Amino acid sequence: MTKTKWAKRMRITSGVTWNLLLLLIISGLTLFIFVGSVGAGYFASLVAKEPLRSKQEMRDAIFTYEETSELYLAGDVYIGKVNSDIERRETKLDSVSPFVIDAVYATEDEYFEQHNGIVPKAIFRGLFQDVTNSDSQTGGSTLTQQLIKNRILTNEVSYERKAKEILLAMRIEHFMKKDEILEAYLNIIPYGRNSNGQNIAGIETAAGGIFATKAAKLNLPQAAFIAGLPQAPFAYTPFKSGGGVKEKEFLQPGIDRMKTVLFRMKETGYITKQQYDEAIAYDITKDFRQPVLRANERYPYLTQEIQNRTVDILSKIIAKKDGVDPGRLDKEVKLKEKYAILATRSMKNDGYRIYSTVNKDIYDKMNDIGNSFEHYGFTYSREVKDSDSGEVQLVEDPVQVGAIMIENSTGKILSFIGGRGHEHEALNHATQAYRQNGSAMKPLLVYAPAIEYGIIGAGSPVVDVKFNVRQSNGSTWSPSNYTSSMEAGIIPAREALSKSLNLATARLYRDIIDRRPAEFLAKMGISKLVPGDYVNYSTSYGGMDIGMSVEENTNAFATFANGGKFLDAYIIEKIEDTDGNIVFQHEAKPVDVFSPETSYIITDMLRDVVKTGGTGSQVSQNMNFSTELAAKTGTTQGYGDAWLVGYNPNVSLGVWLGYKDRTRSLFYGLERQTLHPTARTSMLFARIMNAANDVTPEIIGANSRFERPAGVVSRSFCGISGLAPSAACSSAGLVKTDLFNSKAMLPTRPDDSITSSSYVSVKGKRYLALPSTPGEFITTGGTGVNQAFIDRMLGPWKGDASKLFPANSAFASHVVSGAVFNADDSAPASVSVSLNGSTLTWSNSPSNDVIGYYVYNNGAKIGTIKDSSSNTFSVGSGSYSVRAVDITGKLSNASNVVTKEADKPVEEKAETPPPTENIPPPVTTPPGDNEGVTPPTDEKNDEDDKTGDE
Repeated sequence: MTKTKWAKRMRITSGVTWNLLLLLIISGLTLFIFVGSVGAGYFASLVAKEPLRSKQEMRDAIFTYEETSELYLAGDVYIGKVNSDIERRETKLDSVSPFVIDAVYATEDEYFEQHNGIVPKAIFRGLFQDVTNSDSQTGGSTLTQQLIKNRILTNEVSYERKAKEILLAMRIEHFMKKDEILEAYLNIIPYGRNSNGQNIAGIETAAGGIFATKAAKLNLPQAAFIAGLPQAPFAYTPFKSGGGVKEKEFLQPGIDRMKTVLFRMKETGYITKQQYDEAIAYDITKDFRQPVLRANERYPYLTQEIQNRTVDILSKIIAKKDGVDPGRLDKEVKLKEKYAILATRSMKNDGYRIYSTVNKDIYDKMNDIGNSFEHYGFTYSREVKDSDSGEVQLVEDPVQVGAIMIENSTGKILSFIGGRGHEHEALNHATQAYRQNGSAMKPLLVYAPAIEYGIIGAGSPVVDVKFNVRQSNGSTWSPSNYTSSMEAGIIPAREALSKSLNLATARLYRDIIDRRPAEFLAKMGISKLVPGDYVNYSTSYGGMDIGMSVEENTNAFATFANGGKFLDAYIIEKIEDTDGNIVFQHEAKPVDVFSPETSYIITDMLRDVVKTGGTGSQVSQNMNFSTELAAKTGTTQGYGDAWLVGYNPNVSLGVWLGYKDRTRSLFYGLERQTLHPTARTSMLFARIMNAANDVTPEIIGANSRFERPAGVVSRSFCGISGLAPSAACSSAGLVKTDLFNSKAMLPTRPDDSITSSSYVSVKGKRYLALPSTPGEFITTGGTGVNQAFIDRMLGPWKGDASKLFPANSAFASHVVSGAVFNADDSAPASVSVSLNGSTLTWSNSPSNDVIGYYVYNNGAKIGTIKDSSSNTFSVGSGSYSVRAVDITGKLSNASNVVTKEADKPVEEKAETPPPTENIPPPVTTPPGDNEGVTPPTDEKNDEDDKTGDE
């Protein structure tokens, strides 16, 4: 058969076929080797620039999660997370529901437990789909590859990135266990948005943000829903970008994806048919979490303040790690900006636990009071042009508020009020707004330094008399008290402070300004001082160039409560990293500012502010508990600002009110519509203290007491001079007793200011009588003071000596100023008289040196009327005139003459015999020195006088 024709043909055909097959195999192998070589070369070229990463480098890159930092209040009270671009919270694999793990395996990597980082057939399938531009893109990335892409590489779509991903995936499988890879994957993978619309990553964050549960407690449908999200996080997420659940039709893609995950779990044997059916029928929409207020929405001022201060702290920590002196950040703006950016990133993404000092109970109550306070005042409207649309809109401009409470012994910021609604203004008015502090400056810059220098004791006399001073710029400085006409004369320092008298404060400041007392302000943390603040007299009652914050002002007053030691107020107690290591711990650094003696004395003086007669008396009236309280009020020019800062032994509280527009007044033009600004700050201060005492009485410490140092002693002194009492001072009833710092000053030199005095009154002011002054106008035997005393008390700024003891002075009934009236040589101007029945009345002489008047009857002098008495005289029949008398004894021309006719006799009845002679006119006896003189009455300060802050 082999010789047959067809067999021969078969042999030839089979030989040719075999040879062709061999050729094809050889060609295929050659082509395969060639393509493989080209592919390998191309792959090598793609990964050529990829550095050879060490095991530690790769593990560090994988496990260094960008975890959202968390905020805590005092007592470890959690309030929320830091504002960040994405929210993430780390968890461990054993804290994740098994349903989640099974769903991830079934959906993302069925062969995870078997492969070495990649699945070749999946890679070739994905490559083929990519080359052919197939509509079906099944993907080829294992969990390991996805981990590499998210933690080491990027989401860049390129063959180079894919090649590096494959290489690194195989490498990382040698450095990490499967459980480590899975745990890292579950912690880093994005899961869309939470119910508030914030981007989230990590299984624990997804469980809480989507279903308000823990990852360990996710049921099967919930686990399937979350496991399906990574394929298209923002398409499948159930929440809108602004927060809240999507409309029903936009929820369906995510639900369909959940069903796909469940189907794969069933097909791969992770769940049974019954579990699948139950899960498919489950209404997942009822589990979606409703939006909740985030920390920055519930506590906008608080969270922002904590974050700002954390950035400041981390900036210096990072700079120090970089070898940069942290002190440079306070001086170099660009350097500060650089490290602020780095610190902000670190704060948001490094998973810190930030613990603050703020007491939640006090903060909540304090802000409830701030929000409900009904006496802020008028709300203006102002026009604002929108920068985008160009449209002009009306926005509200309400009275803003800033308040802060500080623990004296530690400097902890316990609570604050940042403003009246973050929507009106994001600026924190308690910590970030800088305003002039008005008369609240007086104890800080004037009275406490004067005590520290040994210039005054608590009751030492100061001079409240007007003056005119030529300033270096050529202008004349002529300040006044709150009531511009008021001059209190010589007055105890504690009274001048409690009534907030500007003139006395400015004069006392003049006596100490050469010692640069503003350096005390710098020691107490006042940060915005400029060179002019050290030399300008107006700084003495708050006229700083820039001003200070409520925090700074309150912190400075806390120095007095803390025995003269300044403790810088702080709000960040400590910062921990994700492993619990302490990154920052606050350390107190006390600064010695005033002696304990000075601090106690100024505290004792400031107690008078809240007593009857002090500018803050309404504080006590509105408080519902009793505590040792020292305080100071303050208002600025035109009521642009109103302050009240006070403290007890435990806490200090500062309150400020004012408009954003500093030119707007809290009071002028609104007197009938609003309470006085000081009444408003007093009421708000008292309500805050009441509330704080209600919720945390152990912190407020109502029963605590200021401890009097041994160096504070009570000593007697002559009240008008401040010197040790002399016999003359004692006999005049001028001896006073008050507190002194025995280490700084005591009244030891005997008083030498008292002299005997005769005086006259000119328009209500007392002057020494002249040799030519008519004796009937002179009051003799008074107590006077010598010229040396007058010159010493008035000092270089001089002033009207007659105002040293004005009628409303506590010393007015005891002593005469000793001023000499500068009389002219002209006779006084005449007056005009009128007659009303038996009462003669005349006008005041327009001359300024008149000490009284003579009354004449038919040319004979019958009466002497002293200055300050009423210009009236009872008369009988006859002709009358009046002459003015000046201090030199000169008389005016006689006034016009008025005549009173003699009374006609009254006819008697018939049974009564008629009189035998006319009834004579009544006899008028010329009054003595005190007759016809109306004694001067004490002027009483009105309510405005009591708030002499401006």
